[in-house]
Amino acid sequence: MIYRARILDNRPLAWGLMAGIGLALLMASTLSAQAKIKCEGRFQIVKGQGKISTPYCEDNYLAAVARSYGRKVSGSSIRHNPNLKSEVCRQVGHDYRLTDICAGHTSDGNRRPY
Repeated sequence: MIYRARILDNRPLAWGLMAGIGLALLMASTLSAQAKIKCEGRFQIVKGQGKISTPYCEDNYLAAVARSYGRKVSGSSIRHNPNLKSEVCRQVGHDYRLTDICAGHTSDGNRRPY
């Protein structure tokens, strides 16, 4: 009987602990949503430093240019599949906006004929 009473006495503590953990997880997910990477074209916007060239934003930009040519591709799929990036660069790498991004993925190295 005494043992059963102790278990019942600890229930509010357990519920309070579970509620505290849930609140902490909710706050962590809110903070991670605020820390989203912001891209402007092929550059990442960094507070205090301006624009920096990063692979994340370059892949998003490559996907946006490829979509303007009618290719259905996302920045995430280009980031996670290097062969897809090479394929997209071979198809749309001739565009002047992608010269640096696709430099290692095209057969001619994006050299201009003139």
